Amino acid sequence: MSFEHIAVVGAGAWGTALANVIARAGRNVLLAARDRAGAEALTARRESPRLPGAHLDERVGVAPLAPEVGRYDAILLAVPSQQLRDAARAIAPELRKGTPVIACAKGIERRTRKFMTEVIAESARAALPAILSGPSFAEDVARGLPAAVTLATHDATIAAELARALGSSAFRPYHSTDVRGVEIGGAAKNVLAIGAGIVAGRGLGASAAAALVTRGFAELFRFGKAFGARPETLVGLSGLGDLILTCSSTQSRNYSFGIALGKGQPPSATHALAEGVFTAPVLLEMAEAEGIEMPIASAVVAILEGRASVDEATETLLTRPFRSES
Repeated sequence: MSFEHIAVVGAGAWGTALANVIARAGRNVLLAARDRAGAEALTARRESPRLPGAHLDERVGVAPLAPEVGRYDAILLAVPSQQLRDAARAIAPELRKGTPVIACAKGIERRTRKFMTEVIAESARAALPAILSGPSFAEDVARGLPAAVTLATHDATIAAELARALGSSAFRPYHSTDVRGVEIGGAAKNVLAIGAGIVAGRGLGASAAAALVTRGFAELFRFGKAFGARPETLVGLSGLGDLILTCSSTQSRNYSFGIALGKGQPPSATHALAEGVFTAPVLLEMAEAEGIEMPIASAVVAILEGRASVDEATETLLTRPFRSES
């Protein structure tokens, strides 16, 4: 099984970082920008405007997204979750049966309530859907700083081979077959990171921040179990690990967005590129349909939808009845 020729779709910060990582692993890499103008600009500058200062490795080729990208041995879709369906459709005509197509977005499609691998399966039927997720910032990865992630697909052998093909001493993918668990960790933590940012922006203190992350993880865990995730995945890199990172650094767009909300900025002015904004309402809808209690996620949604102020949502959480922790 050979994954020597790998394509990355999406020339933003994460796509650029992944292309560099794969090139350093010794693979032939194509970075596919979503339009011709973007490809031409990236070819000229060798630097993504989303990741200033991180130059594209000379071994990375650049081209506009086209069906021919589907001919590569494996394709990583490094586009926002709500745009992943279009990216999968673009490569579908030339995709060979069983080609791994790896979602690198952390979210749930809002219109359909579909997880990312489900979107791939619907949009590119020849694909072997996979997911890459974990505690990793694009800037760190692009600079070659150490990071570990989880790569999951239902075929254990291919998951292991892909991990070896993408991995290096600085970028370590651990492989798994718990696709749903990896997807849930990545999607839910973005919503909780908004809540953690609100706590920071409102100046509620380190104790409140620790409580929110801990109780937020309990919500993530309940949601994951209800949707078939394995407990060991939820406490691993793509679950607890990613939650800790995203809830503690302004490099996280979701955390930074939450800080802005906590400081009184309206949601409409601050939500650019924060995946949790789109995931939060659908995550809550899915939880309520299964009878899963997620009060922190509910508070975040109430703030995003303008049904509660930050102070009102906080008071709602603080006045909940006392109960057992278990």
